[in-house]
Amino acid sequence: MNKSYVIRAGRFTPAQKKAYENNWSKYVLPFSEGYIDFDKLFCNTNSVTMEIGFGMGITTAEIAEKNHDKNYLGIEVHRPGIGRLLWEMEQRNISNIRIIEFDAVEVVEKNIRAASLDAIHIFFPDPWPKKKHHKRRLVKRPFTDSLARCLKPGGYLYFVTDWEDYAFQALEEFNAARLLSNAYDSFAPTQEWRPQTKFEKKGIAKDHVIRELYFLRTAGEAANLRGSNVING
Repeated sequence: MNKSYVIRAGRFTPAQKKAYENNWSKYVLPFSEGYIDFDKLFCNTNSVTMEIGFGMGITTAEIAEKNHDKNYLGIEVHRPGIGRLLWEMEQRNISNIRIIEFDAVEVVEKNIRAASLDAIHIFFPDPWPKKKHHKRRLVKRPFTDSLARCLKPGGYLYFVTDWEDYAFQALEEFNAARLLSNAYDSFAPTQEWRPQTKFEKKGIAKDHVIRELYFLRTAGEAANLRGSNVING
């Protein structure tokens, strides 16, 4: 699979750099092959939500701050963003987030056990707008099947984008994942608990339509969970 990201140059502010250096060993999990024991990682048995590509991490911090009884695993390769999230955690006194600084595809394949996650968030992933680069988009098979495998039955996958063609592509790909069922007829309404992201604000400023998808992990291939209650973040 082609990489769904590029390491973009970004300004590492002094505050981000300091937070990265001071808190990396405490909250960042070095990538290595082998399944993660979430109970041991978080020192509790609370539910786990994985977020792929948290950007600067402000939305991640806001959600985690409001849900101290839930755990969050963030996957990101942008070092200034990791530093910013670590800074936010420090400022807000948040301790229920852990981070892996590595390719999400490999993390999912090599670190996440089947039926071990309660939720997956993918907010405004890189749209790779040029047609020749669409193959690099994160949301496509077989990765969508891998994501579904990681969810517990009844767990949810929540995807948001402001790129129209990516939204329809993602809808098709998630619909084709054999262990996922759309909680709505097509696109989902905005989940009120989700904070607005920086990318979302930029998209709205450009008159882009925000489209959301909310899928549930079925109990089995034949199960149909359409109409089930939505699980709040």
